[in-house]
Amino acid sequence: MTPRVVRIALFLCDTPIPSVLSTHGDYTRIFQALLHQTRPADSEYLLDPYDVVNKMEYPTDSKLKEYDAIMLTGSAASAYSDVPWITKLVSYIARFGDLSTNPNPQLKLIGVCFGHQIIAMALGGTCERTPGARWEIGPTPIKLTQLGKEVFDVEDDELNIQQMHRDYVPCIPSQFHLLASTDTTMNQGMVRFFDSESPTSHDTTQIQILTVQGHPEFTEPIVTEILKARHAMGVVDDATRDDVTRRKDWRNDGHIVVRTVWRILGE
Repeated sequence: MTPRVVRIALFLCDTPIPSVLSTHGDYTRIFQALLHQTRPADSEYLLDPYDVVNKMEYPTDSKLKEYDAIMLTGSAASAYSDVPWITKLVSYIARFGDLSTNPNPQLKLIGVCFGHQIIAMALGGTCERTPGARWEIGPTPIKLTQLGKEVFDVEDDELNIQQMHRDYVPCIPSQFHLLASTDTTMNQGMVRFFDSESPTSHDTTQIQILTVQGHPEFTEPIVTEILKARHAMGVVDDATRDDVTRRKDWRNDGHIVVRTVWRILGE
């Protein structure tokens, strides 16, 4: 019997800073490593990258029918910026919100950080700067809702997720359900089910959309390099840098998020 191959379209929303790129590769390589490390035994997958920033390239509607999921990466850009590539991305994702415009109703959407924010904006939510333009950086405890504990299949009330943002989604769009929060960011993750009225479903394959504000693909060395660069630019102040440095070796539960993605994809 030929094994099923999970097919994912990876929407590349940025290029890592040079020091990360030279050591860890681009986001295709970073996500490849993450998926490979967390995949269930004998699971196979294909990851097709699309440069939605510089080339503004997207799979055609016929090509979309070959995919199990679209995954949107993080970005240093702001999801609310009025620039052509972001406007096109929001419009493209908006089609998946309604059966009448959805080219592949069985497709799953996975959003990470900027991807989380784009999906929110495309499907009825908003994105803005955090109050006081406060950064969340490094391994950060997120408080899980009861649904969050069920979706991530954990008993603890918190997960530690790597963060790198100061924009956030301040509300829960219609038909979505909250997974986690922090004091700074109320919406740290959300899901929408195919049957949007059934948020208590324990069948993760019935999740159509999963988004997280954090970065499950980031490791401590990646976060440290970005922090170093943003502090040198004066974007991150000394106090924030020192606090992140203090926490840099805290437990990182990003693998739990990615294993949930695999379950959503039926693996």
